[in-house]
Amino acid sequence: MTVPEFTSQSPLRIGTRRSPLALAQAEMAAAAIRQAHGLDEDAVILVPMLSSGDKIQDRPLAEIGGKALWTKELERALVEDDIDIAVHSMKDVETVRSPMFVLSAMLPRADVRDRLIGVASLDELRHQAIVGTSSPRRAAQLKAMRPDLVTVPIRGNVATRMAQVAAGDFDATLLAAAGLDRLGQPDVGTSLSLETMLPAAAQGAIGIDHLAERGELAVFLQAVNHLATFAAVTAERAFLEALGGNCHSPVAAHATCNADKIMLRGEILAEDGSERQSDVLEFAADDADGPARLAHALLEKSSERLRHLFTP
Repeated sequence: MTVPEFTSQSPLRIGTRRSPLALAQAEMAAAAIRQAHGLDEDAVILVPMLSSGDKIQDRPLAEIGGKALWTKELERALVEDDIDIAVHSMKDVETVRSPMFVLSAMLPRADVRDRLIGVASLDELRHQAIVGTSSPRRAAQLKAMRPDLVTVPIRGNVATRMAQVAAGDFDATLLAAAGLDRLGQPDVGTSLSLETMLPAAAQGAIGIDHLAERGELAVFLQAVNHLATFAAVTAERAFLEALGGNCHSPVAAHATCNADKIMLRGEILAEDGSERQSDVLEFAADDADGPARLAHALLEKSSERLRHLFTP
């Protein structure tokens, strides 16, 4: 298959959301592609667009369409040939997608941890402190540790959320360490260990997407694909798919890939944090059924109430 050639006259068009973090991530992908293929600056361009998730800021995403709100405009642009590839935060990409689209590459994964903003530690939060989060996972994990905490939906980009905490609207919030690092704020907040808060599946990973019919792009993008990240994130997403569930189902997952082995840790929780089931499974990197075995093991030892959140 012929590898495509991109020039200033016929550049590679990268679709991205307009948020500061999305633009920073798209620039990372563009720089990696330019370096891998020796392309000039103007042979790779960004095409920013406003997603539905960016437009609707007054309600939790889980109530208004879930992760599809981050990706549908970019998918439309791919179909209509307005862009060649799209760059996504992988944790914002739906687990089950149309076969029209293919994720062919992921950049090296960044810090997967969550950072606590507003106080130095969870122990410093006052009794019945108000924590802003629209993530069912984060809310459930917080309540599992501190049942007294009150979680309230919060929306907006990183700067908006931090400003709301600074203004006293919330005692604290949680943000992904990777996003803060990519925005040049590595010293903001306190990173929480994976033992304290297991992250969302695919957190910290940047994926590159294109139409399945454009197989030449899959070949082209292999030059920037980080194999260990791709294998780990693929396992986490397979774990989510095996669980079922929806945007309201509190679930966490983290995988590491070393040589020919994958170590996958998964966690499912009741929405109020009253039940928390977790386990770890190691399996061969080419064992496609490994993530599903872990998912089924967690469901088997869960109460009927918890199982219902994932397999209604």
